[in-house]
Amino acid sequence: MKKEKKISKLRKRYNQRKELYRLLKEYAPDILESQNFRSTRNYIQHGTMPVHRHCIDVAQQSILISRFLGIPCSERDLIRGALLHDYFLYDWHDKTRENYQSLHGFYHPGIALKNASREYNLTLREKDIIKKHMWPLTVVPPRCREAWIVTTADKYCSLLETLRLHKGTGKSRVRVTG
Repeated sequence: MKKEKKISKLRKRYNQRKELYRLLKEYAPDILESQNFRSTRNYIQHGTMPVHRHCIDVAQQSILISRFLGIPCSERDLIRGALLHDYFLYDWHDKTRENYQSLHGFYHPGIALKNASREYNLTLREKDIIKKHMWPLTVVPPRCREAWIVTTADKYCSLLETLRLHKGTGKSRVRVTG
């Protein structure tokens, strides 16, 4: 009985991952194939977690939260916003880099939005997700449910990474290919 439960749990997790990858390929192939997005594998977010994997994990948790709570939303905007929410494209731990700011948490949403806007045609929801995901540090709260969901998923993933309950490898091993 115990073994059956474990197998069932593993099967469920596998199917969730498979569904996430299907959604990523459907809604965000341009982001996943972007050289800049791929470069986020080289930057650490929290603990040992690369930014690339963190963003994919936030996308997955966002979908799970939305579906578990039955919150109707645009899954396309949810996924794309989650993937781009930390699109700041630098190592925020490097104090020697040009334009270093010690208050990264306050500034990076605007930088991520600026970078994402240069490369992609963002919807209003995607912009809201990227700009407001650090609420309450970004004083103005999210305006759409997708942004609230990503904000929640980001806090959850960040907590697990910071407490080292979910560890990265220093390089992202998650690969989503066509």
